[in-house]
Amino acid sequence: MPDRYDPAVIEPKWRERWLADRLYHAPDDDPRPKWYALTMFPYPSGDLHTGHWYAMAPSDAAARYRRMQGYNVLFPMGFDAFGLPAENAAIKRGIDPKAWTYANIDRMRGQLRMMGASFDWDREIITSDPEYYKWTQWWFLKFYEKGLAYRAEAAANWCPGCQTVLANEQVIDGRCERSDDIVERRFLTQWFFRITAYAEELLRFEGIDWPERIKVMQTNWIGRSEGATLRFPVDVAGIDEPISVFTTRPDTVYGATFMVLAPEHPLVERITTPECRAAVEEYRVFTSRQTEIERLSTEKEKTGAFTGAYAINPFNGQRIPIWIADYVLVTYGTGAIMAVPAHDQRDFEFAQKYGLPIIPVFDHPEIDVTRPLKAAFERGTKMINSGPFDGTPAEEAIRRIVAYAEEHGIGKATVTYRLRDWLISRQRYWGAPIPIIHCPDHGIVPVPEKDLPVLLPENVKFDPTGQSPLTQVEEWVNVPCPIDGRPARRETDTMDTFMCSSWYQMRYIDPHNDEAPFRKELARKWLPVDQYTGGAEHAVMHLLYTRFFWKAARDLGMVEGDEPMLRLFNQGVILGPDGNRMSKSRGNVVAPDEQVAQWGADCFRCQLMFVGPWDQGGPYNPTGMAGISRWLHRLWSLVVDPVELTDAPDAPATRELRRITHKTILAATQDIEHFRFNTMISRLMEHSSALQRAREAGHVDRAAWEEGIRTALLLTAPLAPHITEELWERIGGPYSIHLQRWPEADPDLARDEEVEIAVQVNGKVRDRLTVPADADEPFVVARVRQLQRVATLLDGKEPRKVIYVPGKLVNIVL
Repeated sequence: MPDRYDPAVIEPKWRERWLADRLYHAPDDDPRPKWYALTMFPYPSGDLHTGHWYAMAPSDAAARYRRMQGYNVLFPMGFDAFGLPAENAAIKRGIDPKAWTYANIDRMRGQLRMMGASFDWDREIITSDPEYYKWTQWWFLKFYEKGLAYRAEAAANWCPGCQTVLANEQVIDGRCERSDDIVERRFLTQWFFRITAYAEELLRFEGIDWPERIKVMQTNWIGRSEGATLRFPVDVAGIDEPISVFTTRPDTVYGATFMVLAPEHPLVERITTPECRAAVEEYRVFTSRQTEIERLSTEKEKTGAFTGAYAINPFNGQRIPIWIADYVLVTYGTGAIMAVPAHDQRDFEFAQKYGLPIIPVFDHPEIDVTRPLKAAFERGTKMINSGPFDGTPAEEAIRRIVAYAEEHGIGKATVTYRLRDWLISRQRYWGAPIPIIHCPDHGIVPVPEKDLPVLLPENVKFDPTGQSPLTQVEEWVNVPCPIDGRPARRETDTMDTFMCSSWYQMRYIDPHNDEAPFRKELARKWLPVDQYTGGAEHAVMHLLYTRFFWKAARDLGMVEGDEPMLRLFNQGVILGPDGNRMSKSRGNVVAPDEQVAQWGADCFRCQLMFVGPWDQGGPYNPTGMAGISRWLHRLWSLVVDPVELTDAPDAPATRELRRITHKTILAATQDIEHFRFNTMISRLMEHSSALQRAREAGHVDRAAWEEGIRTALLLTAPLAPHITEELWERIGGPYSIHLQRWPEADPDLARDEEVEIAVQVNGKVRDRLTVPADADEPFVVARVRQLQRVATLLDGKEPRKVIYVPGKLVNIVL
């Protein structure tokens, strides 16, 4: 091997050996304590980009550190392989989505190995493999048996570009998160998961160490509201069922002067009078062309149409008109509201426009409620215009109104959520088929477990019909009913790809099991995940879905505990050299392969970790690679170049070198524990510089030098695995450095012999003083008073007060 540092030679050598030796395989029967480290697996888009490296290289460093701490570390990798991009590529390029996907996987797998990451490749999973999606379908059947999966007609987000339904979480500012097309609303029969059954539990985060912002985002998305459901009878012949509304302000019910239904509400068709029908239908068409964002905009002028029908306010018996308006959505609450224009600004603007009554039901010390209001006001001091409740203090109003409603059977206290059930149907081919058969006689019939997986057919046609390409594969669609063998049809929708990624951490523990998703004894050993890393952009999609999935699996008796991942860390976003997101259109993309070819994987890994705090991200500039390269070359020369060694254990230079070594262990350990890789590298650079200075001074103590070199290699090993493995072998260390114990610091050796004290007078720094680290207060204060600048300011007088912060500062107050 060369005596010069040549990554092109060293790195392939060690990657091949690690793979051949299965160095990073985590045995199930290992008696060491387990540590399950997981980083979000990639979509096989074709190439690893710098963002992948930025997410995975630090995650790998953290996993390597835990392995060196003595844990049996499970650190798996796989591919989230189903999804629209493959199907879109098939349509655009006329290729098979499976061929496109697996060619990309082969390329990305090689790039991941080039990274030098310590993944356990024996546990690789690919979600589009039948061996995997067989169990995705199995989970669907279990959810269906438990009542967590159901089929219903509902308004759905439709992307005209992708020609498929989207979940609410996949609509960003009214547009498809993938194609950027404006999303339309369509009523379709869809499959849902009843995530709302776990809404209350999903609001609890006990026992997990997750970033506060993720918890806040999920809490806001679930949107818990306390209030009441009130029932308003409909004054229309033949309509027996009342209109139910959920309101957080039942105390304003006497001010309800009209009702508003969502244009899509099923009652609209039945209650609209003949003279109003044309206007109502025209308005419903108008509304269907708007996005939810547009409909909910507070700046948009309020519009609506009168149905000609009336409801009865059950509290005072008043007939109130029923309107439809675009600012009410059928997907939120009950799709109907009681409009209280005096106390809700949207209702106020609507009432003003259409000449509807505005009746305040609270007084207010700053508002004359006997005159026409200029705007709605939210709250007052006591109830007015509210019949028997007049004079009720505002703080008691809700409780008394709800009690009255429950007593008279016209309403009840209710908790509701903004969260909607998870729509998992997708009208696409490249996804896990939903294992359901539709029989003319027996209706919905689950595919028997023995017939799983329901395999995707080959050679489908991709026509933009708005239906799944599977509908055109007659020999696949037409099947016998599992109950009586008569002709039936398969479900042609496939599952949302988030279904695949909601349970993948479970499959990693037993990826080759043909009899079950995993063995329960392995679940007890490995689960839950100890450390999860990935992007915060998945807060209300993947991270929320996987929590729901875990809780459902727990209730099925498959796993134990309440949460799938105990700790979560979100890395920031790596940017281009210009400070913008990397984009081909901007011309600021940095290709990892090019950086590795020029500098080596270790150098690229470390530079990405050095750009700044991992949770904040920042711009990556290739010019910074030179500094990291110099540091790694220095580390190389410290090991391979000759040094004059002696035996001088008590020499000041020896004590100083050992102090720096042990101080570095303490600091670097704290840094890697908290993912502060940038400051960790800074400390390692300082340590290597200290070793360099000691060598240049000559006659270095042998034990202190060897300890310093071993420590430098061990601490650097998680960050730069190839060069440290090579150098460890050269100093005669046992194979492999990545299986060695993490260094432990001696606090006594790490303690500074001297410290610098800031000297302040009246709070302003006037001087600095170096004193022994163990000096007591009288000694330090006496030395401070001897300083010329301090003595001049004191002018022979005693100070009013002396404040001493040990090892930090002395402040003399004149």
